[in-house]
Amino acid sequence: MSEKNNIDKKLSSIKNLLAKQNLVGNLIQRQEMSRQDIVESLVQKQNSIELERLIKKLEVNEIARILEALSEQERIVVWDHIESSRRDDVLLDVSDDIRMDLVSDETPNKEQITVIRVFDLFKGRLRQIPIYSRKDLEKAKPIWVDLVTPEIEQLEWAREIFGAHIPNPNELTDLETSARFYIEDNGEIHLHSNFLLDTTKESMNVTVAFVLKDKILFTVRNEELPVFRLQRLRARAEAGYVSQAKDVLLDLYAADIEYSANALEDVYSRLEKVGSQVVKSYMTNSQAATILSDIAIEEDLNGKIRRNVMDTRNALSFLMRSKLLSASQHEDVKEILRDIDSLDGHTSFLFNKINFQMDATVGFLNVNQNIDLKRLTIISVVFMPVNIIAGIGGMSEFSMMTNGIPWPLAYGCFVLIMVAIGALTFIGLRAFENKRIERLRSEGN
Repeated sequence: MSEKNNIDKKLSSIKNLLAKQNLVGNLIQRQEMSRQDIVESLVQKQNSIELERLIKKLEVNEIARILEALSEQERIVVWDHIESSRRDDVLLDVSDDIRMDLVSDETPNKEQITVIRVFDLFKGRLRQIPIYSRKDLEKAKPIWVDLVTPEIEQLEWAREIFGAHIPNPNELTDLETSARFYIEDNGEIHLHSNFLLDTTKESMNVTVAFVLKDKILFTVRNEELPVFRLQRLRARAEAGYVSQAKDVLLDLYAADIEYSANALEDVYSRLEKVGSQVVKSYMTNSQAATILSDIAIEEDLNGKIRRNVMDTRNALSFLMRSKLLSASQHEDVKEILRDIDSLDGHTSFLFNKINFQMDATVGFLNVNQNIDLKRLTIISVVFMPVNIIAGIGGMSEFSMMTNGIPWPLAYGCFVLIMVAIGALTFIGLRAFENKRIERLRSEGN
């Protein structure tokens, strides 16, 4: 009980600091004097430093509990203040949903992704072996070798030491299905699959090459992917999570489907926000343009998720047809395929929802355009008789008719007559439109 009270106190302190940062951020946006901006930004920086110091004093399990208690925006702020060296330990201690969100939103540094990672099994768990030279790689007995933007020298090390035909990630392109899944004469299994990368900055499908050779899985790609990091974290945390290279391969595909499902949930929530704007009774053209842009982004992401899911299904079907899996692995593949079937229904529903929202938004644009055209038509009808009268006033006959009348009086009366005719025309059009609306209502009842 005392431990819970201690965490609650620290959580309260962190929330107070987050509230101060948010308040200062709002003040900075409202201030116009540069000197005041500087003062407020310094205060915000001080709050940030204080928050970082407080987090450094916390234990990993305390940080995990605090992250679970915070809102999504507060969680991201706190996560940014956690040291990089402690993040993996924190991720191991949080719930799966929060772990997925934090890993998905994180953008790795270049220094972090240009590496060769080697893993072996130690007491039923994946263990990363530090590789600093060729000798380190020669001594290793891995089940998984992960190459992310590897240098040519690193590729050559792996090829020569393990005797595997590992492709260059720069040469991974969209190939025909028959060329993406195959077994070589020496027993090597080659698969080229797309994995989803969905961050706040970009969404894309990244091609990953898998090579299974002598009970070792080699993975090659040009981008660090959240799915791979999740796999490493889970295999480290749970004993018996993987027992061989094929388990790692299947778990990567399963994690990719889970990641795609999480991305679909985000698409759902964003489309709900867009839908609340679409159902309004009125929408300006600028609002409609913004909504169309948002819908197009979600449609593109939904298409990438569907393509990614279909590609995963093809890879798993190839493994099943090749009879390379054990009975338990075969059941795991069936479970993944059932998840894929459920995602297919979700992507189809989202496509329909996107099409509906896009059609509704375009309908608002058409309504606004019709309103503008109607206004122009009314203006042209109102001024049509006025133009006729004005044309008559410009003729020489009018000057002859008003020859004995002072011209200010003649033309003043003439202008009043034009205004009266225009007003009568407008009133007549309005009365006619009201009668038409009443007739339509009576027919509808």
